[in-house]
Amino acid sequence: MKLLITGANGFIGKAITLKLAANKVNKVSVVVRDLSFEFPETVKVHKHFDLETADWSAVLKDVDIVIHCAARVHVMNEKSNNPIEEFRKVNVDGTLRLANQAASQGIKRFVFLSSLKVNGEITEIGKPYTAEDRPNPLDPYGVSKFEAENGLLKISRESNLEVVIIRPPLVYGPGVKANFLSLLRWLDKSIPLPFGRTENKRSFVALDNLVDLICLCCAHPAAKNQIFMVSDGKDLSTTELLRYIGNALNKEAKLISIHPKFIIFLAKLFGKSALSQRLLGSLQVDISKNKILLDWIPPIKVDEGLNKTVEYFRKKSN
Repeated sequence: MKLLITGANGFIGKAITLKLAANKVNKVSVVVRDLSFEFPETVKVHKHFDLETADWSAVLKDVDIVIHCAARVHVMNEKSNNPIEEFRKVNVDGTLRLANQAASQGIKRFVFLSSLKVNGEITEIGKPYTAEDRPNPLDPYGVSKFEAENGLLKISRESNLEVVIIRPPLVYGPGVKANFLSLLRWLDKSIPLPFGRTENKRSFVALDNLVDLICLCCAHPAAKNQIFMVSDGKDLSTTELLRYIGNALNKEAKLISIHPKFIIFLAKLFGKSALSQRLLGSLQVDISKNKILLDWIPPIKVDEGLNKTVEYFRKKSN
């Protein structure tokens, strides 16, 4: 296959690039804003591309499939007076600009990395989101991804461009950052955490599992114009997740049994309600559609994914 990957410097884009480039049959090119990673010699690199203004005609020449990972992601300290418009510039306008040019140049398939936030922020235990559920994005990032999805599906109806949309939950793996990295650091330092009695359920996806599904969706006939959820297929409470990570670190997770309602109260008091929701709320997805349409099941299990994550964490910490 002849593939173009955007956002190839990122956590997910880099992993996809290395996986596809390892197969010498593929011809892989990437688009990056700056060259902060040394790609294999077989990968053609296009630098300094701005999604909102780029002319993609030369880059798309002889490409069969686009995997679009580039995006404006969560901004912890948002300074814009109009965040939704900032997200739209990149995640909607930039995405659709690329897709329209891809369609006009006869590109066969456009694989779009969306987000579970398109569905919403919370589920009841045992009632996971499915790809067919009515979307309910609640923040500017989720709204922008939903609008991009709608635009892509419209382009696919009006052209020969096939679109595949994938909505991952929290992705972990070698190089993970943000809150997951904080959990690794706290547990590695044996810092006691107040999550000894959480009874929530959340879906996660190992980087290897997400990349495997994305690669499959590049060519599988049944993936055409479909939306897929993705996870490890095993949902965990925060308590269970911390114990899994502790096992991977070969350290007992020191968890204090505090009632979640009290933690939520304290979080609200200190303006950390969103963080408490991510740690204590439930957010599950149903991936049965993947098995039915694609005959796909996650190739690695949670403990293997966490072991790889911890191994990389150890290496970088030393």
